[in-house]
Amino acid sequence: MENKYRKDFPFFKAIDEHSSEENKDLIYFDTAATAQRPFLVLNAMTHFYATENANPLRGLYSLSERATMAYENARETVAKFINAKEAAEIVFTRNASESLNLLAYSWGMNNLKAGDEICVSIMEHHSNIVPWQMVSKKTGAKLVFLECDKKSGIISREELESKINKNTKIVSIVHVSNVLGVTNPVKEIAALAHKYGAIMIVDGAQSAPHMKIDVQDIDADFFAMSGHKLCGPMGIGALYGKRALLEEMDPFLRGGEMIEYVTRDSASWAEVPHKFEAGTVSAGDAVGMAAAIRYIQSVGLDNIEEHDRLLAERMLVGMKKIPHVNIVGPEDASKRCGIVTFTIDGVHPHDTASLLSEEHIAIRAGHHCAQPLGQYLGIQSSARASLYFYNTEEEIDLFLEKIAKLREWSGYKD
Repeated sequence: MENKYRKDFPFFKAIDEHSSEENKDLIYFDTAATAQRPFLVLNAMTHFYATENANPLRGLYSLSERATMAYENARETVAKFINAKEAAEIVFTRNASESLNLLAYSWGMNNLKAGDEICVSIMEHHSNIVPWQMVSKKTGAKLVFLECDKKSGIISREELESKINKNTKIVSIVHVSNVLGVTNPVKEIAALAHKYGAIMIVDGAQSAPHMKIDVQDIDADFFAMSGHKLCGPMGIGALYGKRALLEEMDPFLRGGEMIEYVTRDSASWAEVPHKFEAGTVSAGDAVGMAAAIRYIQSVGLDNIEEHDRLLAERMLVGMKKIPHVNIVGPEDASKRCGIVTFTIDGVHPHDTASLLSEEHIAIRAGHHCAQPLGQYLGIQSSARASLYFYNTEEEIDLFLEKIAKLREWSGYKD
């Protein structure tokens, strides 16, 4: 079945029409790591650098003012995309990882003490564990892990209520697991966190590209996202924060642009959000991220979510028919967000990825920056296929055909 969106992407257009040897007939199943970029995004960035390139925010000449307008319009686009109350609640960062580090340093280090607790889930990406480990060691706070059911990936209500309590000051949880694909009930968790006066941080790196996000409905205090996972450029991300909290926080980085006034021995900060954006900003990337958001909205997040489900279901149904293939996480495609993680008896995941690469199929293999989850599940390494609206049923079928042969190619006789 023809996929009408592939023509929007130079990567797929090249593969479909005049493949190079390097990318000949390549099937790209690694969107959870980074998405491909449409012409529209690349053109928007080229237009900015060709016609509006100047240092934004401080210049008093018209070109700089146009650059500033392009940058701030991008901020407005991100704000509307996740339904923030105002654009000032959006801080541009390099990625979701930097956003989470910003919170660890600017909020965690200044508000936690011995006896306080930080709750994260066992399925967190390292970016949402390691910063909090640092904060715990520096402040004496305790890091608490919310554990999920090992088969379904669901964190039970009982688990939430047993771990989130009066000592909890931060709940920082991934919206969609980059390994299990499960969507955590962040709205329910936020309500429980707020019951005890804790702040709620949501890592939305995997959710923002695949479903509608409403930070006000979730009642998230902070929400982190990356541009490159939603068809935007690498090196740009965004942190949403409730304005009242952002106002109270110290800046993470200090230098140009984020100051209001400096003397020999003191400084005052620019207003929110600029006090968190030190140095020359990545305006061209912000413009690219905004273009990516507009493109995704034109495709329709409801359509993306349904396409994810249909492809994941086709893949899961096919994999269940293949002996020695083990699915990691829920077998319900509607709970996978386009992410299918698996192992094959007797075939190391790295070998799975390498063998598939020889067949021009790109998947991810390893611990997926989620080693505590692997340790909890007793799986040190796994293979992951991650799907998006530009993937096709034909690609799924070819993938399944190759998967069925991997044990034979590895020397096993079933």
